[in-house]
Amino acid sequence: MTIEVLNVSKNYEGKPYLKSASLVISSGSVISVVGPKKSGKTALLRIIIGLEEADGGQVTLLGDYKYDRLNVGAVFQDDRLCPGFTAAQNVAMVNKRFSVRAAKEELEKLLPAGTADLLVEDLTPAQRRMVCIIRACIIPSDVRLMDEPFAGMTKEEREKSIAYIRSVMANTPLVITCLPGEELPFGRTFHLT
Repeated sequence: MTIEVLNVSKNYEGKPYLKSASLVISSGSVISVVGPKKSGKTALLRIIIGLEEADGGQVTLLGDYKYDRLNVGAVFQDDRLCPGFTAAQNVAMVNKRFSVRAAKEELEKLLPAGTADLLVEDLTPAQRRMVCIIRACIIPSDVRLMDEPFAGMTKEEREKSIAYIRSVMANTPLVITCLPGEELPFGRTFHLT
């Protein structure tokens, strides 16, 4: 499957926000969408997901894709975790084939032992981001889209998270957004201004 983004633009309050972005996302591709704050990175991901409509251009699913929308494993800028539930419960709830026990095992690949049993509101901001990354990676997906997934992480946490993503990505395309200088150390880079 291939996702073609062609001359996508978005305006907010009459001002251009995202200007004629074009890229191709194909199986196995890894793309870092890089730009300063307010350059349209989040808008681009939201348009690809189908949460927002572009003011210009189009997103097209190419190949023999038979559905009208994508199955997306997503990490948003806000964590979108369910308070009152543990980290393991938050992971297990997004994939009915995943038990809480299996979620704990997956979480222990990134988090300290015992952390999976903590309520998400008791985790550090970086630990919450790691839970979001794992949730996005265990959902059967056509593409993984991650909006500044490493925000608030130390260098070690970021490197461990990147290694985890690489270990589970298989042929599923990955698109992340990041600020300049935070690109992934592999894949290609797409710059927004």
